[in-house]
Amino acid sequence: MSSKKVVLITGASTGFGRLFAETLSRNGHTVFATMRDTAGRNATNATELRELARKESLPLQVLEMDVTDDHSVEHAAGTAIRHAGHVDVAINNAGYGMVGMAEAVTIEQAQRIMDTNFFGAVRVNRAVLPHMRRQRSGLLLHISSGAGRVVIPSFAFYCASKFAMEAMAEAYHYELAQQGIDSSIVEPGAYKTPVFGNIVVAADASRTDTYGAANSIPGKISTILTSSAADPQEVADAVLSIVETPAGQRELRYRVSPVDMGIDEINDVSARVQTRMLEGFGLAADTTFVERSAAATD
Repeated sequence: MSSKKVVLITGASTGFGRLFAETLSRNGHTVFATMRDTAGRNATNATELRELARKESLPLQVLEMDVTDDHSVEHAAGTAIRHAGHVDVAINNAGYGMVGMAEAVTIEQAQRIMDTNFFGAVRVNRAVLPHMRRQRSGLLLHISSGAGRVVIPSFAFYCASKFAMEAMAEAYHYELAQQGIDSSIVEPGAYKTPVFGNIVVAADASRTDTYGAANSIPGKISTILTSSAADPQEVADAVLSIVETPAGQRELRYRVSPVDMGIDEINDVSARVQTRMLEGFGLAADTTFVERSAAATD
């Protein structure tokens, strides 16, 4: 079986997603780079990627996908599978940030960020998993954040969306292991990408009139996060390494960051607690990865 993978990436118009598309395709993997509105707001980004693929003869195609729309997700995943014959890796990267006091975030804003950052991944996973289960192999790769493990004041709903993604990804990690499918999480630190220019601000500012000095928190945090000079290619290289790691040998979580904020410590403790929990429920054998060659007996 070829070591080169067919990869579906969400949110590939800019930032990490675009770097993933370029890096993976330049290393011989067939990439379907998806984004919203390829004929409108992302027309330039889509054209640039297609032109790059043409100039460098890359196995890279651009597809329309809105991760907040069930039909759009199903259609894009189906198109990729029809064109390539299969999909080996789905990278859930689409998402955006939101800053402001939690109380100032409207219900509509809270629903919207969860629909993109969390339910978007739910939709993509549901679209590709029937195919992966039939082929008894695959990788669901979830691009989370250090903010999926620690809470940053004024980023409550961004953190909540990433915490939710991590919980789902970890559940899949256990539930799919016997079918030869990996589910892993990447937790990038603060890298300078266009995501910081697209951060949504909490809309109901009148709610924070009495917050006093706490109102300075969003500005302080944003200054720190946007001051990073680290090269985001580090994250793309990590994703390439994960994609090329043999099935069953991938870790659940990968922390990629220019600074140490204690996330690895949290992950180490969590892994030990989870192991004890699974053993306590008698689930250790049921959540152990089964190689495709051993699993495919039917």
